[in-house]
Amino acid sequence: MNRLWVILIKKGVYRKMGDVNVIRVVIGLVVAIGLILYMVTRTKIHVFPAMIIGALAAGLVAGLPSAEVLGAIKSGFGGTLGSIGIIIGFGVMMGAIFEVSGAAKRMALSFIKLLGKGKEDVAMMITGFIVSIPVFCDSAFVVLSPLSKSLSRNTGRSLTTISCALGTALLVTHSLIPPTPGPLAITNYFHLDIGIFMLYSLIAAIPITISGLLYAKWIGKRLFKLPSPDDSSVLIDRPYTAEELAVTEEIDEDDIPGTFIAFAPILIPILLILLNTVGNMVGFEGTFKSIVATLGHPIVAVGIGLLIAIYGLAGKMDRKEVVEILDNSIKHAGIIVFVTGAGGALGAVLKASGAGNAIAQTLVDANIPGIVLPYLMAFLLRIVTGSATVGMLTAGSISAPILLAMPGINPYMAGLACCIGSIGITNLHDSYFWVVNRTTGLTDVKEMLWHWFGAVLSLSVVGAVVLFVMNAIV
Repeated sequence: MNRLWVILIKKGVYRKMGDVNVIRVVIGLVVAIGLILYMVTRTKIHVFPAMIIGALAAGLVAGLPSAEVLGAIKSGFGGTLGSIGIIIGFGVMMGAIFEVSGAAKRMALSFIKLLGKGKEDVAMMITGFIVSIPVFCDSAFVVLSPLSKSLSRNTGRSLTTISCALGTALLVTHSLIPPTPGPLAITNYFHLDIGIFMLYSLIAAIPITISGLLYAKWIGKRLFKLPSPDDSSVLIDRPYTAEELAVTEEIDEDDIPGTFIAFAPILIPILLILLNTVGNMVGFEGTFKSIVATLGHPIVAVGIGLLIAIYGLAGKMDRKEVVEILDNSIKHAGIIVFVTGAGGALGAVLKASGAGNAIAQTLVDANIPGIVLPYLMAFLLRIVTGSATVGMLTAGSISAPILLAMPGINPYMAGLACCIGSIGITNLHDSYFWVVNRTTGLTDVKEMLWHWFGAVLSLSVVGAVVLFVMNAIV
């Protein structure tokens, strides 16, 4: 970092970008980041107004006229929401139906039957990998946790293994794969084709998720926990006796949807988007191309998934109940939409101020790999804020104008760097840390840290290796 500033001072003090001094532009960026971090971590100000205030500060400190700064904020905010706001709304509504319908449980049971006894941890990993595409990872973990405990009681497998395999898979998908809101916003910031980015993120997510499973197996042997046969909220740290293991419980499969309809709301939109991407690559023509392009557009594809969820998963629910579920999901979506739009506003101001070109040239002069910047920013912001989504959105909005101005940078790898970096390192002010540990039943802080801090650390280490290997190949 010191080398970066030396180059800025030597080459930037006298160099202009338009009428804006490079050092002033960089100071504006530093002030913006500092304000956002301070407001989010030390005050009662929500991240949405914090990012707007940071954008305003970045532009004014850089020397832009106030009218130009406000214009960039409005255009950046509106342009971002115009591109992905509808998709986020549809996706969150679909996830809400998925969460209450029992579809996640049906998925898990399908994989358990497919893989057979002794592979319960793998089954829950695969379930978590898929479920977290429409459902937020903390909600999905709470929904699937009772099934994890039932599997542990029935098989004698360590609950820490099963819950850790589930939790890590949920976190990886939540952080990497669109149309989850965070990665979806990254595709907008870096102007990426969502289908191509989905393929890259899937390739990266698989080895990262497997590393979570391996850690889950390792920690399960050293932190052996089982739900008590009498009270599942109480954990024991010894194997079941033969008598206890002989008394198993039936896993209730009543009132949950069938296998096809459980998978359809997630898989059909993904297949439609990927089909459109393939069509663009191989050159579909005529009417077929038009149909594929329409159905494979993210808005239409996710909208189809939402309709399948409403009429397939919630078909037996009362109309008022379904409408109430969707209303509540929209309230949740509002926070995501505004924060995503604020990220677009911040990115637009940084682009207008010349910060992107200035820092891009500085990174080139310093011979610093551009891919490092978004990864480190997302990683550090994840630690500071405790939120993977906030980490990747902030890092993406700041780094996109910089990296898109750099020669030789693959924007798909830059976007992936934001997503992988946002896995970060969990800590005590991370809400998911408490959701995973307390829902599992762990109460000792040392055990909590071994269980979840170590799991997320393993994901980050493998994620960094995967990112830099993919970047070297691509």
